[in-house]
Amino acid sequence: MKVQAKAKYIRQSPYKVRIVLDLVRGLPVDDARDVLEFTNRRAAPTVRKVLDSAVANAEHNFALDADELFIAAAYADEGPTLKRWRPRARGRATRIRKRTSHITIVVADDDDIDNEEV
Repeated sequence: MKVQAKAKYIRQSPYKVRIVLDLVRGLPVDDARDVLEFTNRRAAPTVRKVLDSAVANAEHNFALDADELFIAAAYADEGPTLKRWRPRARGRATRIRKRTSHITIVVADDDDIDNEEV
């Protein structure tokens, strides 16, 4: 069974969040938590929260065992961009784009591996 969790409107660039998500995609949940704990990136604590939320959803809503879960999918989509202006020389202004992310993590149990191969 696949269970997901989302964090929307996270005030960080999706490009930077994807770097952290690439580290944990496909790993068992325990290993992914260890990797995120020692990853020196600003997105790591946020990704950890989303992972913990997905595991909690699986345990509470579907009575799945947390030890058997792995990260089936992890991706960061682009949210709305906040547009700001920065003054420049000669009376001009340039646009500053403050990007936001929607982070999604899907966890699945070992049964999903067997079903997909058949």
